[in-house]
Amino acid sequence: MIHSFVFSDGKLVGRDLELEALRLVRADKGLTLWVDLENPTAEEEKLILEGVFQFHPLAIEDCRNPNSLPKSEDYDDYLFLVTHAVDFTRTEKFNTTELDLFLGKDFLVTYHAAPLKSIAATKERCIKSTGVIARGPDRLAHLVMDAVVDLFIPVTDELRGELEELEEQVLSPRHTALTNQLIEVRGEIANLREIIRPQREMISRLARGESKMIRTVMLPYFRDLRDNLIRIDETAASFADRLLISFELFLNKSGFQANEGIKALTALTAISLPASIISSWYGMNFTSIPELRSPYAYPVVAAITLSLTFVMWRWCKRRRWI
Repeated sequence: MIHSFVFSDGKLVGRDLELEALRLVRADKGLTLWVDLENPTAEEEKLILEGVFQFHPLAIEDCRNPNSLPKSEDYDDYLFLVTHAVDFTRTEKFNTTELDLFLGKDFLVTYHAAPLKSIAATKERCIKSTGVIARGPDRLAHLVMDAVVDLFIPVTDELRGELEELEEQVLSPRHTALTNQLIEVRGEIANLREIIRPQREMISRLARGESKMIRTVMLPYFRDLRDNLIRIDETAASFADRLLISFELFLNKSGFQANEGIKALTALTAISLPASIISSWYGMNFTSIPELRSPYAYPVVAAITLSLTFVMWRWCKRRRWI
């Protein structure tokens, strides 16, 4: 699907143009063009990426073959960026979608294989605004990337909620199997940091003015974007520290509960020991055991057994095993 937006002096003046109209706008240096390709067909890719803009084959190949890490590549008349938008829910967990940007002096082309909230939000902002939206494609690129970064905040909020629930369960007196949940949340936090760190480095290069496609006036905007990513990364790092503490508490709690179980089993063994010894002694197959013939044998043995059992119970009680 192809969506296009045409800007003149920062204001939206046209949208969703035909292919020939796109070629004419592309040739007009006084206009800014934004073309968004959402899950395009092979024919749409060829028409826009190869026909209208004539991008480098390697950059087009990067669009078709998703990259695991963000990257930036400077070409003669445009900058190619690979970023990753993220979405996260309790049910679907992490869902990342690659977002590719071709940034030129008078155009921006975005490419993504699935619908993105950040792109939809930027489009809606462009359509609803009646004033100046973007005086250059670098400003449009910033709007898109800023929307991408803003969507990391709900992700951190969801992770914070999961982490707080885990902490409550770890500190709960009930015995709950949390190992799988702890490992799962650790993987989610690690995944978030793996997405943020390379993206932060890429934005930092843009904020330092290392690309000729970013105007000097836009550098503070990209520095602000970098600072937001740094804060999100620091938040994720704090989550990792809290999770480590929770994991250690869980291991200590599990060890304590295991020790309590061992104490209970030891106490049970100790209490039953007198009865086991006496019953084993008098259960031997000797032909002559004189005391068994006495009429007082049973009550005496029973009294001794109960007395020793009571002594063992008191001893275990003093040691707090029961």
